[in-house]
Amino acid sequence: MSTTPGTALPSGTALPSGTVLLSGVVGSTAYGLAHAGSDVDRLGLFAAPTEGFHGLRRPAESHVTTAPDRTLHEAAKWCRLALGCNPTASELVWLPDDLYEVRTPLGEELIAIRGSFLSARGVRNSYLGYATQQLRKLRTRDTTDPAARARAAKHARHLVRLLDQAVHLHETGRNRVRLPDPERVRDLGERVVGDPAHADRLLAAATDRLDRPGVLPDRPDERPADAWLHRVRTAHWTSHPPAAHA
Repeated sequence: MSTTPGTALPSGTALPSGTVLLSGVVGSTAYGLAHAGSDVDRLGLFAAPTEGFHGLRRPAESHVTTAPDRTLHEAAKWCRLALGCNPTASELVWLPDDLYEVRTPLGEELIAIRGSFLSARGVRNSYLGYATQQLRKLRTRDTTDPAARARAAKHARHLVRLLDQAVHLHETGRNRVRLPDPERVRDLGERVVGDPAHADRLLAAATDRLDRPGVLPDRPDERPADAWLHRVRTAHWTSHPPAAHA
């Protein structure tokens, strides 16, 4: 899959009012956990026209479509999510090169400052929080039903994946989106479905490692994101002559 400097999206995708700066394939395909029936999820960010922020109503901050499955966040919203280390939003700037579909110069600039969004506190709170959500969902499934068990296995895989990514981020400062050993994650997921108490042990082990000193600062550095957003707003300002008054 080649990267492009434009804003073209797959056929059928509704474009927001603005310019897509960065977009790619995320989710199970990116992790290496997809199977033949898996959906292909796409995530991106766009810049709304700067003039739109000066009116009575602000531009929409997110656009979500299905068929294809795509979520697009406005640049400022994406930055807020990433500064909180939201696992889903953050992975957009850590994708392998072959998974990007739109990659503009401003998108490249964002990738270059991706480390400034990270913080030990954010990784710990967000990743452990999302992993705990997956565990709660897992425990609501009736695993004697084949369809429900398949959903439970998906929750279990994401739990394992989130914990692995959190520890790797904490200890290396890099978000490893493409898993080095997807089969291990699948196997652990099946073990968790069979014994949900094993998830508690995985959570405890990850929490212990996240409580130890790592390479991330306690808080993110907001200055690069703020400067980047100013460049985005300048690049997407379009002026119109004032309307004539009678």
